[in-house]
Amino acid sequence: MCILFFAIKQHPKYPLIICANRDEFHQRPAQAMHWWPSKNEQGAMLAGKDLQAGGTWLGLNKQGRFSALTNFRQPQLFDSNKQSRGDLVLHALAQQDDDIASQLAKSARDYNGFNLVFGQLNNLACFDSVSQKLQPLSTGFHSLCNGALDDIWPKMAQGQSQLAKTVQNQPLDIDKLFELMTNSKQAKNEHLPNTGVPLNWEQLLSAIFIVSPEYGTRTTNIISQDTEGKVTVYDRSYDEQGLCIEKQMFEFIPV
Repeated sequence: MCILFFAIKQHPKYPLIICANRDEFHQRPAQAMHWWPSKNEQGAMLAGKDLQAGGTWLGLNKQGRFSALTNFRQPQLFDSNKQSRGDLVLHALAQQDDDIASQLAKSARDYNGFNLVFGQLNNLACFDSVSQKLQPLSTGFHSLCNGALDDIWPKMAQGQSQLAKTVQNQPLDIDKLFELMTNSKQAKNEHLPNTGVPLNWEQLLSAIFIVSPEYGTRTTNIISQDTEGKVTVYDRSYDEQGLCIEKQMFEFIPV
C-alpha cells in the first residue's frame, strides 16, 4: 500500500473504517483481491497477490485479523538483495500479535524500510521498522503513507480531514469514501516533503490517487466493520489512465 486512512470508533454503526490505496508500477503483475486457497475455513485469507514476489500488500483472514504494508520512501537506502516486504503481511495474518511483534523487532533489518499495520480489526497496531517502534492505533483518525504514522504530508492531512467529514454522515456514504481515495490533486511545490526522490516524482506522488503511464494507483479498498461484527470489503482496480476496470465486494463475519 501507499496510503491508508483509519477511522476508529468515529461512526455510530461502523467502529472501524479503513480506506487504502495501493500504488505500484503498472508493469508489475498482480492478481486482484480474492480468497486464497486454504486447507480449512479458518485459514482462509482475503487479499490481492503480487505475482512477481508472491506476497501481498493488504489482507484479512476469517478470524478478523487485518494487515497492510507501506514502504518507507528511502531510495538512497534501498537494497535489492533484501527480502520481499509483501511476505510480512502473510506472516502477520497467520500469527498472533505478540509473536509477530517479537519477530518484527528481530528481523526488520532483513527488509527495506516499512510500516506494518496488523492485529484484530478492533485492536490494530503499527510497527515502524525505521524507528523500531510499535504503536497502537488509538481511538480517532490516523493516516499512514511512506513515512511515519500520522506524518503531516499534504495528502495525508487532506485525506484525514476529508475522512473526518465523511464519517459524520449517516448512513455511511461509500461513494464519498471512494471519491476521497480517487482525488488526484497534487500538492504545491512548497508543501512537498523531501523524501529523496526527484522533484517531478515528489510532485506525482503527492496525490492521494496517482495517475501516470508508468506508475500509479492500482487498487482502492474500503473496509468497514459494523457494531455486529460484519466485515465489508470493497475492492476496485484501475488501469494506467486511472479508469476503474474491476469492482468487487466481499462480506463475512469473523469466526
